[in-house]
Amino acid sequence: MPAAQPRPVRYAQIGTGHAHASKLSVYLKSPEYEVVGLAEPDPELQDRARQGIYADVPLMSVEQLLNIPGLQVVGVETEVRDLLPTAEKCIQAGKHIHLDKPAGESLPHYRRIMELASSRKLAVQMGYMYRYSPAVVLMRKFLDAGWLGEPFEVHTVMSKVVPTGGRRSLAEYPGGIMFELGCHIIDLVIGVLGRPENITAFHRQSGPQQDSLRDNMLAVFEYPEALATVRSTALEVEGFARRHFTVCGTEGTLHIQPLDRPAVRVAFSRGRGKYRKGYQTIEFGSYPRYVGDAAELAAVARGERELSFTPEHDLNVQEAVLLASGLPVEGEMP
Repeated sequence: MPAAQPRPVRYAQIGTGHAHASKLSVYLKSPEYEVVGLAEPDPELQDRARQGIYADVPLMSVEQLLNIPGLQVVGVETEVRDLLPTAEKCIQAGKHIHLDKPAGESLPHYRRIMELASSRKLAVQMGYMYRYSPAVVLMRKFLDAGWLGEPFEVHTVMSKVVPTGGRRSLAEYPGGIMFELGCHIIDLVIGVLGRPENITAFHRQSGPQQDSLRDNMLAVFEYPEALATVRSTALEVEGFARRHFTVCGTEGTLHIQPLDRPAVRVAFSRGRGKYRKGYQTIEFGSYPRYVGDAAELAAVARGERELSFTPEHDLNVQEAVLLASGLPVEGEMP
């Protein structure tokens, strides 16, 4: 007899204000999940919670949602300023969470949440959108196998044109476009090189708009034997096409571009498996965002595995995001 299918994981979402809140569609389509509720505590956003992909999801208060019988996972998709307080409520209620990015502006608050989650054996999965890109997964395989040698250089760009309305909302956060957009590729830098010894941030307001958004930003990450540069702007025409991530190692170079419809150009110092010496291109094209994240979190909720990304990694990422955005963290980097 075929093995019985596991019961769907009960999932609910708090918030529709985050730029990626529509990822609820991934959970609605997945046979691994049963979406049982939605809460939108912001009165100005409650109309959104009754439309589109949200229309058929039961709408309720946060308190009602956290008391749904059998609820296992909550997606935290509020506006950024409310992410950490909402996440803490969910962990206190005993739920695994998918927490969208970036993890707020307070590293001590985020650390407290992560420590509480660990003490209760609850998962906090961060919503960085390239973690399960097939190109990034391939890069990790090459790195783990040693085929790229020792990385000594990473350079990466994450940009787009942000329209006037979007600029107004982003200007609320002094970390600017690096905080909002560059965080996705900082997650990848930390994954390749680990926690840096030092980060130097540069920021400009280069656009003609009359607002306070830091719209042109660069951060340099220093390591004992490596350097990484991270650039993010809100001004680049056709910025999606130039989004890229490059790793140069002592045995090979790997370049992913564009990040959203990835193709990989990789050069090896000698033949590796089915790959030849020198450059070759591996095309992936479009892939569904967040499907891999959702599948892993379902397995975590069923007790079948742990998250691929540790709390230590996520804390290192958040520290780096804040420093690269010109924002304070407590104390100095040792």
